[in-house]
Amino acid sequence: MDITLVLTLTAVFACVALMSGSATYLVMQSSSPAHRRVRQLLRGSGLKVAAVGDQSLAGVQSAAVTKVTTFIPKSPKDMSRLQRRFAFAGLHGSAYLVGYLIAEVILPVIAFVPAVIFLGWTKGLVFGLMGAIVGYLTPRLVLDLAVKRRQKEIENGLPDALDLLIVSIEAGLAIDQAVLRCAEQLHIAYPALAQELRYVNVECRAGKPRIEAFKNFAARTKVDDVRALVAMLVQTDRFGTSIAQALRTYAQVSRTKRKQRAEERAAKIGVKMVFPLVFCLFPALYVVTLGAAVIKFVHAFGSGGSISGGF
Repeated sequence: MDITLVLTLTAVFACVALMSGSATYLVMQSSSPAHRRVRQLLRGSGLKVAAVGDQSLAGVQSAAVTKVTTFIPKSPKDMSRLQRRFAFAGLHGSAYLVGYLIAEVILPVIAFVPAVIFLGWTKGLVFGLMGAIVGYLTPRLVLDLAVKRRQKEIENGLPDALDLLIVSIEAGLAIDQAVLRCAEQLHIAYPALAQELRYVNVECRAGKPRIEAFKNFAARTKVDDVRALVAMLVQTDRFGTSIAQALRTYAQVSRTKRKQRAEERAAKIGVKMVFPLVFCLFPALYVVTLGAAVIKFVHAFGSGGSISGGF
């Protein structure tokens, strides 16, 4: 083999490997938990920092949690159906509703018109209608994904929030101050849950009864664990039992549920790996193991081969 070709291939391989390694390093560094949490804090607090590495995490957290929350969410029973869906995703305000409705109108047009223009009215009508349907359903699917992601985050963060509530209440804080303290401490790890706890505190400070604020919390999230927690708090307030003891019992149940959910997802990995193995790994394995044998068989049985007699 020519030495120039070998050097060229080696240089190309080295360049590709270097570029791939650099891109992977940048992606891994930008998606690390520390950088992601700092970005969330800076985005939530409105700070503008040139170098994140020079900013201490404690200072960023303090600046983020001291931001005054002036927004008071509506009660879910006073919302429309679409507003409740946006509340499930943690999106409050009319701007999100307007953007959602505009996307439902514009995306079908964007998907329909190019298909008709480039493929013609006869051939492009079917593809245009299919694209219009997909474009109409895309905002709803994106909103549903945001709701599920937020509900999962609240489910995972609820046991930690209950532990903080127990510690705060046993330390002598009132339940309103304990809820606010939990919101401040969980702002980094579980921002969705911290936001909902702040809403509960704001509603209580605005004059709503505490039980009604917690019921609105359950109605805004649609999480079964939160509903059970609110029902337990209602019973505790009605019968006058110890809140700390009730929270401790429910915290143990919530941690057990979180562990069971993790074990369930781990048990499903084997089934989910079947399709990547069949469609991605097995074809490459067959090419590597049987490729040389197939080539030899083709040469042996083909024209000019030893078995064909050289004809």
